[in-house]
Amino acid sequence: MAGGKETPRQRMIGILYLVLLGLIALEVPENLLDAFKNISDSLNSSKKNVQVGIDNTFTAFEKTKLVEQKERAQPIFDKAQRAKKLADDLDSYIESLKTTLIKESGGMSEATGDYAGREGMDFAVDLMVERRKNGYELEKKINATKEQLLDLLDPKDRVGVNLSLSTAPPKPRAGFPNKDWAQANFGEGIPMGAAMTSLIKIQSDVKNSENEVVKKILGKVDQAVVNLDKFQAVAVAPTSYVLVGQPYTAQVFLTASDSHSKPTITVDGSSLPTDGGVGKYSGSTGSEGMHTWTGKITVKDNDGNLKEYKTAPQTYQVARPSAVVSPDKMNVLFIGVQNPVSVSAPGVPKEKLHVSISNGSLSGSNGKYEATVGAPGEATITVSGELGGKTQVLGSTMFRIKRIPDPKAQFAGKSSGATSAANLKAQDRLFAKLENFYFDINFTVTRFTMYIMKPRQDAIILNSSGSELTPAMKQALGSIGPGSKVIFGNIMATGPGGQRGLDDIILSAN
Repeated sequence: MAGGKETPRQRMIGILYLVLLGLIALEVPENLLDAFKNISDSLNSSKKNVQVGIDNTFTAFEKTKLVEQKERAQPIFDKAQRAKKLADDLDSYIESLKTTLIKESGGMSEATGDYAGREGMDFAVDLMVERRKNGYELEKKINATKEQLLDLLDPKDRVGVNLSLSTAPPKPRAGFPNKDWAQANFGEGIPMGAAMTSLIKIQSDVKNSENEVVKKILGKVDQAVVNLDKFQAVAVAPTSYVLVGQPYTAQVFLTASDSHSKPTITVDGSSLPTDGGVGKYSGSTGSEGMHTWTGKITVKDNDGNLKEYKTAPQTYQVARPSAVVSPDKMNVLFIGVQNPVSVSAPGVPKEKLHVSISNGSLSGSNGKYEATVGAPGEATITVSGELGGKTQVLGSTMFRIKRIPDPKAQFAGKSSGATSAANLKAQDRLFAKLENFYFDINFTVTRFTMYIMKPRQDAIILNSSGSELTPAMKQALGSIGPGSKVIFGNIMATGPGGQRGLDDIILSAN
């Protein structure tokens, strides 16, 4: 057909070729229709996944928030349900259009698994644009649904929300007629398979929009919605225990709380039980001393972020139950020993006490001291304490200073009286014992004189420079019999406070 004279037959063949090319040009390629089917399948899968996510969100909310915070969560849940109904109604309407389009185009093809009339150019334009105009009705429903979904959100929550539902017409192109939204998606030249893909895409957009709005609404329950509905007058004093002359101060103010809130309240990392938005703390009282604690309250602010508030450090003192008894005539400090003294002042920590003595010295701390004195007389112990940053005298006590009583010298367990000659012969030393005294005191005999008097014989007199009997004393003691007397005199002993002269020991052998 490029040139030269053609026969009638050749001209006929050329005309038929041109007609065939035109027919081929009018036919929608199969691979393009397959592509629409793949896109539709992907959109359907995505829509199902979004639906599963929405269902899980509602289920989790019902099992947690509606149980834990029913009064606050119920209105929020109801609003989310309205969003769900709006989306479901639009989805159902689109589903009815899909059903009509499939039925009128020949149903489903068992051979391809796709729509039997997917390449048809007249089905969508007839249903949606030219004759029945359902495309324009769909456009109205899309716009109305989008507006109603946005109306469910608070104005500040709409910022940044861009729902994928859109009916904007395509931009005009030079040399082509302008088209509205319905014509662009379902008008002339749009095969049935492509129109179905558009409808499925709108359904996917509906579910994505529903998901975004529902999560925004249900998320409000976790934000700091504080309704101050409980008011109480409160007075807080640094201490309820004051001494004479010490000022008593307190703060008086009005508090407000949300009785329906359940903030997270902890003390030193441990959670507290709450009732009506108020935490209840029970401090440990198992040990004495000053205890300090700090509380922390965690709530969500209006953006849903966690915010912490800490209390000022709180202190309380734990003391053992006690009664202070001051015997006016028996306060005694003994010379030569460390006299234990316990000091306490109710309302003042032991570490804040200062203790001094007028005639002697003190050692120790935290309420436990030892007083050492050196000469008979009197001593005064004065107690001061730090109160409100100042040191104040809390009281003083006068003590008498006395020597430790003399011990009793003993031989064979006796200081006087009779015992067997055999018992006397078995002993080898003298002892100086202070019995029934407040302190465990030890004295040591340093010298003594022993007198042995036998019937009708001269006295035997022997001396020792320690507590033990000398060999001569033991020999002389071994010769005694019944009726003999053994006397220990000039007994000297040393112990706390120095040397002591002790009473004589007079024993009779029997």
